Amino acid sequence: MTNIIDKAAMALSAGLMLLGLIGMGILEILVGAPYSPAPITNEAGEVVATPLISPQIRTGIVLAGVAVLGLYAAYKIVTPLAADAAAGRETMAD
Repeated sequence: MTNIIDKAAMALSAGLMLLGLIGMGILEILVGAPYSPAPITNEAGEVVATPLISPQIRTGIVLAGVAVLGLYAAYKIVTPLAADAAAGRETMAD
């Protein structure tokens, strides 16, 4: 059971972080200029170009991946190891 949870947590967190960093970055490059995360304005203050994907969305996806890793770490701390659960402790009787 834990092997499935291990693989799922790693795949989900890696997928979210790769999507937020690399996937959306490549998409921004393919769409073309501007490469700036902030809207570009002209001298009059009008917005002339905006990024395709908001930086808040990209950051949220990456942070979701980090949160999955954090939850996985908490799960691994709370659950006992299978070897420790199977091993019994014996004490000498008086």
